[in-house]
Amino acid sequence: MRSTRIPFLFLLSVLFFVTSCTQQTDSKADKSNKDETVTKKEDQYQVKDNYTKKEVDIVMRDGTKLHTTIYSPKDTSKKYPILMQRTPYSSRPYGEDGFRSKIGPNEFLMKEGNIIVYQDVRGRWMSEGVYDNMRAYIPNKKDKEFDEASDTYDTIEWLVNNVENNNGKVGIWGISYPGFYATYSLLDAHPALKAVSPQACIGDFFFDDFHHNGAYLLSYWRATAVFGYEKTEPVKESWYTFPELNSKDQYQFFLDAGPLSTLDQYYKEDNVFWTQLKEHPNYDEFWQKRGIIQHLKDIKPAVMVVGGLFDAEDLYGPFETYEKIENNSDNYNIMVFGPWSHGDWARNKKRQAIGNVYFGDDLSLNFQQNVETKFFNHFLKGAGDAKSGLAEIQIFDTGKKEWNTFDSWPPKNAEKKTFYLNNNALTADKGDGDLAFVSDPKKPVPYTEDIKMVFTPRKYMTDDQRFAARRPDVLVYETPVLTEDMTLSGEILAKLKVATTGTSADWVVKLVDVYPPDAEDTEETQAYLKMSNYHMMVRSEVLRGRFRNSFSKPEAFTPNTKTDVTIKLQDVHHTFLKGHKVQIQIQSTWFPFIDLNPQTFVPNIFKAKSSDFKKQTHTVYNDSEIEFSVLK
Repeated sequence: MRSTRIPFLFLLSVLFFVTSCTQQTDSKADKSNKDETVTKKEDQYQVKDNYTKKEVDIVMRDGTKLHTTIYSPKDTSKKYPILMQRTPYSSRPYGEDGFRSKIGPNEFLMKEGNIIVYQDVRGRWMSEGVYDNMRAYIPNKKDKEFDEASDTYDTIEWLVNNVENNNGKVGIWGISYPGFYATYSLLDAHPALKAVSPQACIGDFFFDDFHHNGAYLLSYWRATAVFGYEKTEPVKESWYTFPELNSKDQYQFFLDAGPLSTLDQYYKEDNVFWTQLKEHPNYDEFWQKRGIIQHLKDIKPAVMVVGGLFDAEDLYGPFETYEKIENNSDNYNIMVFGPWSHGDWARNKKRQAIGNVYFGDDLSLNFQQNVETKFFNHFLKGAGDAKSGLAEIQIFDTGKKEWNTFDSWPPKNAEKKTFYLNNNALTADKGDGDLAFVSDPKKPVPYTEDIKMVFTPRKYMTDDQRFAARRPDVLVYETPVLTEDMTLSGEILAKLKVATTGTSADWVVKLVDVYPPDAEDTEETQAYLKMSNYHMMVRSEVLRGRFRNSFSKPEAFTPNTKTDVTIKLQDVHHTFLKGHKVQIQIQSTWFPFIDLNPQTFVPNIFKAKSSDFKKQTHTVYNDSEIEFSVLK
């Protein structure tokens, strides 16, 4: 099939969806956002008027040169801290006469003056070396051994000794993949590194982005182009291509394509990442070595983890990053989660909404000014002690639509409460109603009603689930109308008791907030919808059933045998208001968010044949439990 080379400006817009970093979009993309405040050109802050720009190639311990861009305030009357982002998505524009329209984590830190640094990581864009996707960490490095931690250390060592007017303190931030590099900087940290903010940070590619609990996220398949093609020399423009799909209907395209093996026609062996995905379907040593979470011990710099409660790409990483640091280090470590999708907090939308659900005004702007700026200034310009004035936990209640603060996460006053799946009801007591459904790979449950071809999904995280609730292959359990508010804070554990007529199956659990009949529409409500009886998805997760006991050693199901399948859903902070209902949906397909399970056990689903895909009947037993953390 044909591949097309993407024009440079179009590539910028595509990468915006991948990284969700406002700082990486061009000025035209920034101005096109209707929600942003539009000012006259002569009133806008001009980076070029206030900063000088310098490009250098910093030599790493093994001799590899990493391209680095340095923006320094023109006011040289005082010293400034260094704020750095390391990125695989380019430190463009290249050339010392080309300036970004925005620099730094936000406009407040930009305007008040900081030395802002961007660096192309090893093997990407203008940097030398070979790129390694989620490069494995090497403890106790010897001689010229390197990883992203050493590259960060060597870069900081050069910067503090060679950049004029720096105060000897360094901060690092990043969203998405740059968030992964921010986390990486905490390992073997340079003494000058004082503050780090991993945001929407990838923690492990078997649980973030390209997999969820071992299920392959087909919806991210096109992004394989970004990470899979290697280059041999520094380049200023894209060296990779995206497949031409000739369709605007993502569901139908992938359904017609069939098994994953048919997608080999789009990515050949020169796409290293596609080859890695296919050759490592299990959580083997390849993936385990690339995880960063397990290495987060004895961290020294101050950390502020930031995430979006409706981040479709990286929700696992931020929660796990905060938790592991909190449990294994004595440093300053705080967490901020808002009602954002991937990277929303770095944008300046007036109305914050995810899909049809509106949460409030100026939420991102307030975070940038009153939280992010305060964090970096305290540790890079201020006292740098534990008295930052920021809460340990700042998290948005996505039901009440208000910010809450806590001293720990989950909150100390949250208690475990168990509900049972009982004949379409969600009850406090066990019942006697087992339910079954037929799962047909030829007619999978869509993950969204929208007909579109998206690069990576976002909106579905709060989408109306009525379309799914009304399908025969989706089981629905719900409480009566609530007579008082109920706030869930923390993880959700689905302890399912299931059986299948086949030998393989996926299990999808969704937590849904059912609105009352008198719920009012907002300007975000899609034209074909009403908020009356809206089924808002609050949280969802999938487990590839073969990994129910071990992610590294897959097991087939024994047909028609009752089996335990436990699924951890990522944390929530959501109040189900009086007059609403709590609903659980269970299904086995979620297409094409995840790929299709053959429902016949095969060693590697990436190599499954059309004949392996079989219609099967799945049963969920009445002693299945849903465990919530409920605020007292």
